[in-house]
Amino acid sequence: MAAYPNSPPLPQTIKLPAATGACRVSIAAALELRRTCRTISAKPLSRQALADLLWAACGVNRAEGPFGRPGRTAASASNSQEIDVYVALRDGVYRYDAPAHELVQVAGGDLRGYAMTPGQRSINPDMPVHLIYVADVHRLTHSTGFREPGLQDPETQKSYYCVDVGMIAANVYLYCAAEGLAAWFHNCDRDALALRLGLRQEQRVLFAQSVGQPEEI
Repeated sequence: MAAYPNSPPLPQTIKLPAATGACRVSIAAALELRRTCRTISAKPLSRQALADLLWAACGVNRAEGPFGRPGRTAASASNSQEIDVYVALRDGVYRYDAPAHELVQVAGGDLRGYAMTPGQRSINPDMPVHLIYVADVHRLTHSTGFREPGLQDPETQKSYYCVDVGMIAANVYLYCAAEGLAAWFHNCDRDALALRLGLRQEQRVLFAQSVGQPEEI
């Protein structure tokens, strides 16, 4: 892992190819195949596979969604879309900009190890892709949707963003099951990631999900 502090990241944006929308199996078959697989190969994913994965996770699937915002493949409280997906790759960490369908670099260097806890890093330190899920509480408290009092309550906020991140992770699991990829939803080094990603006080690192080709045993 790169030493902290990181040098300022390059203003790099990676435009992703359009999601194919193709699926090799039915939703019923994907549900039957869905499982956690911790034996993930170091082989990198193709740019197309990464684009399809991120679109499945929480991409824009319709221009007109609730409360005047585009709709996503994963639901969120009052369509606040408060969960950001950060993508840790070998060369840096990127935030997935779903409306633009592109990756925006937020940190340089290989920070993939921080997407796992110290006890997990020995399993396979070279998994190619780690999705890091970050909640932005500001979007809940300033929602353009239903302004229910609970959105100002920390415990209610937590219940919402924990459910919402689970919906995204479930989409990832189903996409991986359909495409023969391995996926593993797990804990992460929250404090280290918050520091190295330069997150604001209103942002919360929640969990991470590792994705790649299954390791042949």
